[in-house]
Amino acid sequence: MRLPLHTPGIWRKSSYSGGGDGNNCVEIASRPDHVRIRDSKVPARTTLTFPPAAFTTFLDALKPVHSTVTDFARLRG
Repeated sequence: MRLPLHTPGIWRKSSYSGGGDGNNCVEIASRPDHVRIRDSKVPARTTLTFPPAAFTTFLDALKPVHSTVTDFARLRG
């Protein structure tokens, strides 16, 4: 089943979009059975759709392995 691209009220902008107009970011729509992602600059284009567990794996893959100063300091000894 294909969901409409513009379902009102379900798209949220990333908290990492920063200041300004906030148009250069990713938007997410989550449902119990899937998570959808789209580019806010071109919302009418194709979206990525993941089952919830696969979305978690996708996010984990995007995170840097050592994302904090503390982690870096531990590696340096």
